[in-house]
Amino acid sequence: VQLQASGGGLVQPGGSLRLSCAVSGLTLKYYAIGWFRQAPGKEREGVSCISSSDGRTYYSDSVKGRFTISSDTAKTTAYLQMNNLKPDDTAVYYCAINEVGSDYWIDTLVAYWGQGTLVTVSS
Repeated sequence: VQLQASGGGLVQPGGSLRLSCAVSGLTLKYYAIGWFRQAPGKEREGVSCISSSDGRTYYSDSVKGRFTISSDTAKTTAYLQMNNLKPDDTAVYYCAINEVGSDYWIDTLVAYWGQGTLVTVSS
């Protein structure tokens, strides 16, 4: 299984970015796909995920109302639209897949990780 993340970069506060995570080789029928992030000196945080079975989503309190997760109809690519970005959103973002669904978006349950993509929010 390969997860290819893209879309990070430098943006000013209040700006927007969209992250993508392209999946290949996945044979699971039921899973959740989404993102974690880790800022320097901080623990990794589960940001958002979407369930493959019913489309249910999860957002951490820190991004709720600003970030939107989605996937294409073939479920081969997930997207994280990040709006109204804040300096506290600066982190390396990792896409990931678990096998237990969107109710359990914690890093110890991740089955597959993609490479990180850096998001920097700064003026």
